[in-house]
Amino acid sequence: MSDLLARAALTAYRFAGSLAYPMLGPYVGWRVSRGKEDKLRRRERYGFASVGRPGDGPLIWMHAASVGESAAVTPLVRAIAAEDIRIVMTTGTTTSAAMVEERLGDCVIHQYVPLDLKPSVSRFLDHWRPDVAIVAESEIWPMTMLELGRRRVPQILVNARLSDRSFSRWKSAPSLAEALMENLSHVVAQSEIDGERYHLLGARAVTVAGNLKADTTPPPFEAGELSALRAAIGGRPVWAAVSTHAGEEEMAATVHQMVKARRPGILTIIVPRHAERGDEVAAMLAAAGLKVARRGRGEAPTQETDVLLGDTMGEMGLYLRLTEIAFVGKSVSAQGGQNPLEAAMLGTAILSGRYVQNFRDVYQRLLRNGGARLIRDAENLSGEVERLLGERDLRQKMITAADATVGEMRGALSRTMQALEPFLHPLKLSNSLERRERGLAGR
Repeated sequence: MSDLLARAALTAYRFAGSLAYPMLGPYVGWRVSRGKEDKLRRRERYGFASVGRPGDGPLIWMHAASVGESAAVTPLVRAIAAEDIRIVMTTGTTTSAAMVEERLGDCVIHQYVPLDLKPSVSRFLDHWRPDVAIVAESEIWPMTMLELGRRRVPQILVNARLSDRSFSRWKSAPSLAEALMENLSHVVAQSEIDGERYHLLGARAVTVAGNLKADTTPPPFEAGELSALRAAIGGRPVWAAVSTHAGEEEMAATVHQMVKARRPGILTIIVPRHAERGDEVAAMLAAAGLKVARRGRGEAPTQETDVLLGDTMGEMGLYLRLTEIAFVGKSVSAQGGQNPLEAAMLGTAILSGRYVQNFRDVYQRLLRNGGARLIRDAENLSGEVERLLGERDLRQKMITAADATVGEMRGALSRTMQALEPFLHPLKLSNSLERRERGLAGR
């Protein structure tokens, strides 16, 4: 695609968005009806701010699409806020909004991200007037990038990654990719592969800092809830299948039945990646003849329970602390993988399918150190679960290796802050001058 065609494509995107804008009400309303939008704050999606800008001083716009990205940048957000820089943080989901309020409510203003249409983006930028825009991982929104570029607001991707599929798509339209990437002032990539991909697509300044997820704290838990569940489970052997997608819950049910034939007391914990699939998963398990306790309904496991179904949000720290063996999903029936670092931080031997390209670097390290094993199917997974249940030394060896892997990956936060310093320094200087002027005026 030539430069001329790339510009034409972006112009067409802007024009199509302008035409679609008046008709978006029903679409957003449909998302509200499905719990995907906050009914009381839906106007934020059109760029209407629900709160005022905090003064005229420097302000950073931080964006993280959903729960995973929000958790990853939490330490970074706190480090920036510690420099006395104001932050408006946007997310795109109700669950990530709740997480930001819980973990960062004391240091950011949360808003829902505006739709990638010129009226919404312009309205958002007119109100907040950010000095710098920082985006987590792989969010590339053409209209937002172009509007920020037109206003000469530096745009930085942090913890940046580019999946095989996305890279292939962008590579097929190199001029379009370059027309967007030239708006990025800096890309702070997770791995050498990610950094090279962004560079090939036209990003000019690229730094490899590592994965910010390794610098996060383990997911939280309620001590009383953990004690109550441990008491209910007693001494039963336990394994977990977490962050599962459609097809992987069926596999976990099959594994449970296979292991139960040899270990009658086995308890399986299944935590779907999307908690709203709880009814669907519970029905499937019941049809398979398994007795289910649903955490989402406040049900505690009994000695007859086969599966504890973790159909809740924000309790991964609780579920992982109940087991020392965890299969991490989106790696068998779905592709790309899910983040295994939380499981590594919380003392589990990690099992996974082979399709983990979105977390390639993390799994390569885990496999090299002996902290994870890959499985092919239910039979293979049941064999690994039974082996780990029976061989305590092997289980502990994997747990230790997984923890060591997290340790060797730490440091991304400090490297990212170093990469951001040229953009943060002018804001800190402006704050210092503002405080000085206020002090002189008060004399």
